[in-house]
Amino acid sequence: MTSALTIHTAGDAVSPTVVLLHGLSDAGDNFPDLVDRWQPEWRIVAPSMRGHGTSPRFRDDELGGTAELMLADMLAVLDDQPDPVVLLGHSMGGALALRAAVARPSAVRALVLEDPPRADGGPSPAEHAAGFLAFVEGTSARVARGELEALVTESGWSRSEVEAWARCKPQVQRDYLRHGLHLGPDSWADLVPRLTVPTLLVLPDRDSVGPAPTEPGPENPLLRTVVVADAGHCVRRDQPEAYVEAVEDFLASVLV
Repeated sequence: MTSALTIHTAGDAVSPTVVLLHGLSDAGDNFPDLVDRWQPEWRIVAPSMRGHGTSPRFRDDELGGTAELMLADMLAVLDDQPDPVVLLGHSMGGALALRAAVARPSAVRALVLEDPPRADGGPSPAEHAAGFLAFVEGTSARVARGELEALVTESGWSRSEVEAWARCKPQVQRDYLRHGLHLGPDSWADLVPRLTVPTLLVLPDRDSVGPAPTEPGPENPLLRTVVVADAGHCVRRDQPEAYVEAVEDFLASVLV
C-alpha cells in the first residue's frame, strides 16, 4: 500500500530510517534542524498529515473519522518502509505515533514521543477547536504581514524552525480544525500498557499537554521518561541540545 500523503525525505536511501510525525497545524517539512543534524546518518521520512501542508484534504463526510484516517495513512507510510523504523512524533503526531506503534509493532524499532497529549478517548472539546483555529488564523495573519522577525524574537527558536513553523499555518485545512479534531478512541492509559517497543517520553517542565511525570500512570517497563528543563510544549525547539541529547542517548542504548 502506498501513502497518498506529501512526504518529505532526506538522507541516504541505504541508511536506517527515522519517521518524523508533526504536531497539529505543522507539516512534514517542520523539522529542519533535526534533518540537518540527522541526515548524515539517517534516512529521514517526514509525511505531512492529511489536512496539513500539501497533503490531501478531508472530505466533509470524513471529518467525523479523521483519527482513523490519519492512523491508516501512517500505517501505509510504515508499510512502505523497507525495514523497521525509529518513529518519532510531536504532540498530535506523538499521539498518532503511539497508536501506530501499538497497531504495527513489527514496523517500529523504537518510539520517541515529544509531549504527546494525554488522550482520553473522546473528541476535542469545542472550545479547544475554536481556540486553536483562532491561533492558526492569528499566526497566518502575522505571516502575511511579514512579522517573521518578531516571531523569531518572541519564540527564541532558530530562524529555520520559525520559518518552517510559520510557513505551514496558512495551509492547514480549516474545516478539519473546526470539526475534525480527534485523537482516536483509545486513551493514554489504554495504549501505554500495550506498547511492545522501547519508548522514550520527552516532556517539558512547563506548558505540557502530556502526562504529568509526577502523577501515577500506566506502567510499562519499556517506557522511559525525560523531563527537559526550561522547555515548553515544543521541546525540540525550546531546548534543542537537551532534546537531541536525550533522544540520541536513548537510541544508542536500545538500537543494538
